[in-house]
Amino acid sequence: RRQLHEKKRPLLGSLDIFIFSLIAGLLIYWFLFRKKTEPVLDFKTFPANRNVVVFYGSQTGTAEEFANRLAKDAHRYGMKGMAADPEEYDMSELSRLKEIPNSMAVFCMATYGEGDPTDNAQEFYDWMQGTDDDLEGVNFAVFGLGNKTYEHFNATGKYTDKRLAELGGKRVFDLGLGDDDSNLEEDFISWKEQFWPAVCEFFGVEATGEDSSIRQFELVVHNDINMNQVYTGEMGRLKSFQTQKPPFDSKNPFLAPVSVNRKLNKGGNRHLMHIELDIMDSKIRYDAGDHVAVYPINDAVVVSRIGERLGVDLDTAISLKNLDEECNKKHPFPCPTTYRTALSHYLDINNKPRKNVLYDLAQYASDPQEQENMRKMASASPEGKALYQSWVLDSERNILAILEDLPSLNPPIDHLCELLPRLQARYYSIASSSKVHPNSIHICAVVIEYTTETGRVYKGVATNWLKNKEVTENGHKHTVPMYVRRSQFRLPFKPSNPVIMIGPGTGIAPFMGFIQERAWQKEQGKDVGETILYFGCRHKNEDFLYQQELEEFERVGVLTQLNIAFSRDQERKIYVQHLLKKNKEQLWKLIHSNNAHIYVCGDARNMARDVHTAFYEIAEEVGGLTHTQAVDYFKKLMTKGRYSQDVWS
Repeated sequence: RRQLHEKKRPLLGSLDIFIFSLIAGLLIYWFLFRKKTEPVLDFKTFPANRNVVVFYGSQTGTAEEFANRLAKDAHRYGMKGMAADPEEYDMSELSRLKEIPNSMAVFCMATYGEGDPTDNAQEFYDWMQGTDDDLEGVNFAVFGLGNKTYEHFNATGKYTDKRLAELGGKRVFDLGLGDDDSNLEEDFISWKEQFWPAVCEFFGVEATGEDSSIRQFELVVHNDINMNQVYTGEMGRLKSFQTQKPPFDSKNPFLAPVSVNRKLNKGGNRHLMHIELDIMDSKIRYDAGDHVAVYPINDAVVVSRIGERLGVDLDTAISLKNLDEECNKKHPFPCPTTYRTALSHYLDINNKPRKNVLYDLAQYASDPQEQENMRKMASASPEGKALYQSWVLDSERNILAILEDLPSLNPPIDHLCELLPRLQARYYSIASSSKVHPNSIHICAVVIEYTTETGRVYKGVATNWLKNKEVTENGHKHTVPMYVRRSQFRLPFKPSNPVIMIGPGTGIAPFMGFIQERAWQKEQGKDVGETILYFGCRHKNEDFLYQQELEEFERVGVLTQLNIAFSRDQERKIYVQHLLKKNKEQLWKLIHSNNAHIYVCGDARNMARDVHTAFYEIAEEVGGLTHTQAVDYFKKLMTKGRYSQDVWS
């Protein structure tokens, strides 16, 4: 018989309590920080009077801009169009589109990174890969946006076109392939000019002859609005900058304090900078090789000058409201807001305006010659193309320069705001490892500033804005709206694999994170393979970035080899590809026999191509391969994830 004073057995043992606490904690975390997705629309609720829907896969805003232009064009052919984000639709219902008479789906699909779909098109891309749905009766056309300097030119556009046809869709017009390395705008216009006649023939419709500029949004001026209801730069939720709530993403960026902002170069006429963003209280996680996206703010002087030139009170509270009430896109940017906020935070006022903007603005030029020149530049004639190339592109005139150089041009500011594209986030390769710096993200960037043909000073929006985010003596920290974009640029799963990193200039950024992580792995007692860096800069005494850190990593044995090409310290220029050829036997052995991983970061147009060529030559000279075999060899390495690139043009 048990004694009466025996302690009662607890209902839950310590292990039970631990498991219970863990599950409860995970549930609470999921509830608080789960991704709040936008409501998904299906094709049952699709407006029946829309027969042209233009889906866009867009990372930098260009594909979305082209989609809007195509949707707007539809009315000229007696059709009703709308642009749509595939992320907001249940794309598995795409087959229902055939229920709408004379309907078609157009896809403006950009390719991002190494042949990847854009973030907003990822789910649609995954669906295409996995589905066997019958799309018979669905009419479609695809325009791809890519860049020929990249290995997988227009991969997403090509796949979308091929896959929709395989699933039974009817191709109304041939796949268009835009090349941003040449002239993406001209490629799009050339495709569009053939696309619409093909659509007319397919559906048996004719152009209406309406060729005037059609307004998509109407202006609403708020005279007595509570300013607490006015957007001041937020991307999604009103007041999200005052009350920050995770998770943080493109619609809900985190305001990260700038804790460090220092100049990296010792001389020269450029400004290279190292910036550290404090993410301590954000719950943001990242890996070495990821990208940080920052939302910059336009130059306040340029914004004010636009207001002065147009004679407008920029602090007027306004909304631009879609005239089409059934359209999902109610406003071109967060509204209500002020003209000043729109021009500062939401609109791209620094880039050269596209032809459609010139065309729509031409009606507001009172001087017949200025109006004729604007219409000519917007046309597809050889003379018009040449004038646009020289007067806008080569002379690098932004919207302010155009307003200043065409005195009779006086557009209503609300129409100008409707026409200008959205100001996009800027992506930077993260220059740190979260294993070493869990509470900060590092950026390495060069400030863009030079004089154009017209004598104006061109300043890069983001880099000049970041440069001015200095930490003050009283400790005041400026903030940067940011979020992290995941990347496939990753260190090998096995630390024992050798890594060969090639990153001249600011291309060194992700490799600072990689080297920090390899140092951390060594400290953990892991078997870390050879870590080899090829870095390049102009002069050793001017722009040898992170010199102290790199030389210390080499001294302690984290960097097995530090190879540096100082291109202008001698009569004959030396670049990283020359150093690769110099060490060809060692490199071929590491690649061919030791399972080394190769990483290239920096300029896509020249450096990445030259590095590629150097590796082909090494395979031919040391490995005894033919050129064709060498090309195939490195293509297979890319497929296996052993040759990775983080490049830009």
